Amino acid sequence: MDKRWEVKESKLEIVKQLAKDLHVSEIVAHLLALRSIETFDKAKLFFRPDLADLNDPFLMKNMRQAVARIEMALNKNQKILVYGDYDVDGTTSVAMMYSFLKRFNNNIDYYIPCRYDEGYGISLKGIDYACQNSFSLIIALDCGIRAIEQIDYANKRDIDFIICDHHTPSDKTPNAIAVLNPKQFDCHYPYKELSGCGVGFKLIQAYCIKNNISFDQIIEYLDLVTVSIAADIVPLNEENRVLSFYGLKQINSKPRVGLEALMSTFNKAKKLTMSDLVFKIAPRINASGRIDHAKKAVDILVEEDYDRAKLFAKEIEAHNNSRKDLDQIITKEAIEMIDENKKSTVVFSKKWHKGVVGIVASRLIEMHYKPTIVLVEIDGILTGSARSVHDFNLYEAISKCSHLCEKFGGHKYAAGLSVKKENLNAFIDAFEIAVAEKITKDQLKPKIEVDMEIDINDIDEKLYRIIKQFAPFGPLNASPVFISKGVIDNGYGKKLGSDKSHLRINAKNSRGSIPGIGFRLGGEFEKIKDSQEFDICYSIQENEWNGRKNLQLMLLDIK
Repeated sequence: MDKRWEVKESKLEIVKQLAKDLHVSEIVAHLLALRSIETFDKAKLFFRPDLADLNDPFLMKNMRQAVARIEMALNKNQKILVYGDYDVDGTTSVAMMYSFLKRFNNNIDYYIPCRYDEGYGISLKGIDYACQNSFSLIIALDCGIRAIEQIDYANKRDIDFIICDHHTPSDKTPNAIAVLNPKQFDCHYPYKELSGCGVGFKLIQAYCIKNNISFDQIIEYLDLVTVSIAADIVPLNEENRVLSFYGLKQINSKPRVGLEALMSTFNKAKKLTMSDLVFKIAPRINASGRIDHAKKAVDILVEEDYDRAKLFAKEIEAHNNSRKDLDQIITKEAIEMIDENKKSTVVFSKKWHKGVVGIVASRLIEMHYKPTIVLVEIDGILTGSARSVHDFNLYEAISKCSHLCEKFGGHKYAAGLSVKKENLNAFIDAFEIAVAEKITKDQLKPKIEVDMEIDINDIDEKLYRIIKQFAPFGPLNASPVFISKGVIDNGYGKKLGSDKSHLRINAKNSRGSIPGIGFRLGGEFEKIKDSQEFDICYSIQENEWNGRKNLQLMLLDIK
């Protein structure tokens, strides 16, 4: 699939001044400027994250009320139910809050809604469970900001709610004891991009400040916060950078028993990165809720006995393998249904498993780059997930078809929805019209955002050492991407893999050559053979083989 390369720009005067102030190359100064690091002081904070730089949790609206209500519950020995969504952010949030509160009181339990029976967010069934079991307080994490009716339902049953959420609020706020969400329009908390688990951590931090508990006592929870940051694809700048920097240290030095058990199920590098959390840890945590029940994900994350955790991990790994099998089967079936002549994709089968429709939608976009909806049938209603392409507002497109939806919700790039079966064809037509009216040719072509063009002679160990210090990588701080033009292979480039689907090059430079590997780029071999010039788009990595380390290019595209 042909891709656009879009090179970012920075202000030359800022780059030159930064290079002078920091005694770094203009390449490094440009990379920093693109990440809004434009002064010496900002660079110091970026390269040396400090827990002292975390924001005061009491700057968050309603924080004092939330802490006071928890203190009251603990002092009066009231039962507290920790409630969270079934995804990674929700389950890590619940595991963290439950583990913390168990230090003070045994009248604590946790509740995760069933993806299939209750759906996303706070459910009436969950509130009924709390009522039947005499819980006085529910702490909801990673959900609840739009649960107006559910909170009213709980209030009538004398159950108080504290809501810790990070999703975009509506005009009306639930009538809870306290709503913690930095995105509330009148909340003056300076950082707006915390994960749901991050908001929960700020509540724990505030409780500790109020009760003279050392921050050292809660550093252990940063591993869960970091997993949530990685999995929920929130920006990795400012406060999230500090949290994840120290969370990765915790994961790589003293991981909790449950995470250690999950790590035992895959080939673990010496040090886990944010990418490992996204592609190895998060899918396993998610697998429980997709195939069985997400409560099992919390079970392993709060477990303190390694042998028991290993048993949980074995079961979760089986779920993850089932998820991968379903993913492959459904993706293959869905590809055959795609209409190449349309600007959108809507596919449906009553045989498919609801737990993987979001993954399948993302897979289809990788192969057929256009707004995509994957639906399954549950009790006569078609329900599923939608995913968008870069810079196209999926939520607005579905809104134009809302008269054909039973319900829908989401944001610019992802949404969930349900449609009556008899309205499916009308919905497909309406969605195609809504997409075709707004989408541009460029939006239908995948884009690679490039930090800058460099000569491959600029690549050396010194540059790579500094780039490594940019980690942890994620949104708003992605691993730097470069392009180099007029490159020539030294003649040893070739296709790799049993199906020859991958590509290796050896790009010539004045120092010799630098190897590059491109997964699923085997079809580009014709562009690099016979000493012809070509352009490459890549990031820089370190490869270790037989105890020896060398730099290599991770190829993203070739032109």
